[in-house]
Amino acid sequence: MYYVANIMRSKGDPKIVRSGPRHVPPANRLARSLGWFSIGLGALELFAPRRITRTLGMQGNETLVRAFGLREIFSGIMSLSVDRNAGLWSRVAGDGLDAAALMSAMTRPNPKKHNVALALLMIGGIAMLDYRGAQETARRPQNGRRRLYPDRSGFPKGLAAARDAARKVLSHTKASVS
Repeated sequence: MYYVANIMRSKGDPKIVRSGPRHVPPANRLARSLGWFSIGLGALELFAPRRITRTLGMQGNETLVRAFGLREIFSGIMSLSVDRNAGLWSRVAGDGLDAAALMSAMTRPNPKKHNVALALLMIGGIAMLDYRGAQETARRPQNGRRRLYPDRSGFPKGLAAARDAARKVLSHTKASVS
């Protein structure tokens, strides 16, 4: 990758000899992995619902499976975004919906209950990963305490300097209008 970066450098800029190791926290790696898994699973549910419903003995629920596929894709995209925590929590909620839909297939006479039981076990494992990822990516205050900044104004030179600058601009504007 650093070869490409060197092509774009201006004359006189230092060249990148070698890029250093990238540190991605484990929680972010898990979120990224779950995001890509969610997009893949959602695409499968969106484009092959008949095969999924046939495998689970749930024929006639193709529209529901497609809707679940769209939900998976959107959850995956959110898990890959900056707000990965919301994406992971939406995956946790989606796991609950998936389990509820599969439980309906367990109650009626279904010759493929063993496939449904296997799918429920898989959802249980994935739900644990989703929950763990959502817990790990939650924004936590450092040292267990919330940071407070009562002495900061948000103005680099202080509030008084900002007021003076505003007064100068205002007086200059009034003078030019008159």
